[in-house]
Amino acid sequence: MVRNYPEVTKSSDSTDDDQHVPEKQQASQKGAPEKASIDVKHVILVLSGKGGVGKSTVAVNLAYALSAQGKQTGLVDLDIHGPNVPIMLGLEDHQLMNDGTSLIPVRMTGTLQVISMAFLLQKRSDPVVWRGAIKGKVITQFLSDVKWGSLDYLIVDLPPGTGDEALTIIQVAPNVAGAVIVTTPQDVATLDSTKAITFVEKMNIRVLGVIENMSGFSCPHCSGEIDLFGSGGGERIAHEHGVPFLGKIPVDIRMRKAGDEGHPFIGKKQDSLSWSSIDAVVTRLIEEIERN
Repeated sequence: MVRNYPEVTKSSDSTDDDQHVPEKQQASQKGAPEKASIDVKHVILVLSGKGGVGKSTVAVNLAYALSAQGKQTGLVDLDIHGPNVPIMLGLEDHQLMNDGTSLIPVRMTGTLQVISMAFLLQKRSDPVVWRGAIKGKVITQFLSDVKWGSLDYLIVDLPPGTGDEALTIIQVAPNVAGAVIVTTPQDVATLDSTKAITFVEKMNIRVLGVIENMSGFSCPHCSGEIDLFGSGGGERIAHEHGVPFLGKIPVDIRMRKAGDEGHPFIGKKQDSLSWSSIDAVVTRLIEEIERN
């Protein structure tokens, strides 16, 4: 299924004042943290077992693709120590606003809103030196204390691994539809991705599927296909764990350039295998969510 996504356009940094946020939901398990107050139908976690696999690139393009289909979409950058989502969306110069009671997310388009630790830093080079307990409070605030309004999807870009951020968001986020695991094909990446799959399953969260990123490269000079990082590793671990395989996304220089320039790659129709692959991955993911 191929769609024509709109070009990236930026509007004001505020949400509609009259959108409703429900009261806090009680935790389902004794002793567990209270669920955050956010009106969202589906929360999708984007995980990777290790860094450098293009997880944030996938999260950004996934969120933009969903919003381009008219879905009210939120994107939370929970890589607190290395928040890169604002750069990929061209929003790095924005700061979070406050209406006196709630934070106002930065609005990328009419259907896409973004929250990131980067919006709270005085300088882009400032490090965040926090222990787990403080990060947990901030994660809860990024859900409950933000004026999201009513969302169809909330995409959560998590840091690599299975640490505090992943544990906290699973505990406090309502309506978690499941997790998407991003990997590259080589063994060193798929081994760590296997750990991420096991972690998600132990947390009783559904694995929505595995995405094999950086799978193949089309040489711009000879047009030959080169498997820079091998091939088939993501598909293999998906089959081994009995979880959906959402597809492969090839390496594309234009995708890297789009991220550096702050424009989602999926936001402009490309005559490329990578663009078609992302579009197909989004289609399969929505089908997987709606299947249950």
